[in-house]
Amino acid sequence: MSNVIIDRRDFLKGAVATAALLVTADELLAAEATAEAAIPGPPVKFGVVGVGEWARKSILPTLARLPSAQITAICDTYEPCLNRAKEIAPSATTFSDYRKLLESPDVEAVVVATPSHLHKDIALAAIQAGKHLYCEAPLATTIEDAKTIALAGQGSKQVFQAGLQGRSNAMYRQGLKSMKAGELGDIAQVYTQANNRDSLRRVAPTPEREQELNWRVSRATSPGLLGEIGIHNLDLVSWYLDGLPTAAIGSGAITGWKDGRDVPDTVQCIFEYPNNIRAVFLSTVANSFGGSYTAVQGSKCSLVMREKRGWITRETDSKEDPGWLGYAKHEDCFGETGYCIIAGSTALLKAGKEPSKEGSLEPEHEAIYLALENFICNIKQAPRSGEDEVPKIPGPLEGYQAAVVALKANEAVLSGSKVAYQSAWFDLK
Repeated sequence: MSNVIIDRRDFLKGAVATAALLVTADELLAAEATAEAAIPGPPVKFGVVGVGEWARKSILPTLARLPSAQITAICDTYEPCLNRAKEIAPSATTFSDYRKLLESPDVEAVVVATPSHLHKDIALAAIQAGKHLYCEAPLATTIEDAKTIALAGQGSKQVFQAGLQGRSNAMYRQGLKSMKAGELGDIAQVYTQANNRDSLRRVAPTPEREQELNWRVSRATSPGLLGEIGIHNLDLVSWYLDGLPTAAIGSGAITGWKDGRDVPDTVQCIFEYPNNIRAVFLSTVANSFGGSYTAVQGSKCSLVMREKRGWITRETDSKEDPGWLGYAKHEDCFGETGYCIIAGSTALLKAGKEPSKEGSLEPEHEAIYLALENFICNIKQAPRSGEDEVPKIPGPLEGYQAAVVALKANEAVLSGSKVAYQSAWFDLK
């Protein structure tokens, strides 16, 4: 994702004249200040199943940095992946069979990071083995499998967390506070996109390995851009709107990567939400323009969220002072004055410092760090240092409902039609 401070492409065309940058305030400062502190008790012993690109670039390095985590086991069916992962976790025992990993008494918690269509058997076995489970999103590539996993997680005495890391993102949580405080006014519409030029196709030494590695470009194994990428954008939308969609109208095409794939590389989807709100999702892997962001547009303000940055744009007729302007940093935005909230303004002022010059506009840690830390807090039933409550995590229900939204939307894209969501689909019974 792009992390530029401000850029024309960071905003929707036709943005209002005045803009305000929303960053983290004191809640984010507290989360970041305590993130490095070890949670009371011995480190949780982790096993990671599936150590491909995502695990090696994000999950393993993050667990290695967490003082309350210890990587004791890693598993993959492809030896070169294990060898590369071993460089990150040199003391971890390696396995080629996840069932052997689950038998290990040195594994308390399991992260399932295999391709999505392989989650089911591993997740169910981990739950049956009495392990705490962090299962990447989507839970599965079919609603039936996602429901089976979620029901097993719901019935488990161990912690089950769905890999919807956005719900742990301190930036997004601060944005949600603005939503709930009514700063945006009446919600008009939501726009969210995920663009990144990437063929999703990877080179492998054998045809068999190439087929395994390129599961994202085959309908037989892929939930499409909605299921693999859009699920995170859409979960943020549903979380912010505090509801689930009632219908989705989709379309898609192969426009950039005409290499024999049958999964669209470009998709568009319109979601109907309660209270007559529409959300538009666009995604392409044929072009990177704009990257990934979500914009919630209201009668008073608009909220624009990236993973590490957020902005509020105020309507010209909005006269209310939301309370953060006193801590704002002035910054040019589209030739107009923007007002930036600085992370930890109150603490900086108490220290005699000037927030507009010394404050940070971005959180210190990525969302995956906070998500895995929240997982550990729930395993230990202990809050972070300096906090009073164990953090809330997306559990089986949230993971399942996010999968239903994304997978049914993918059906709408593939058929080029409208899918009406049935309320019973979202029930976990």
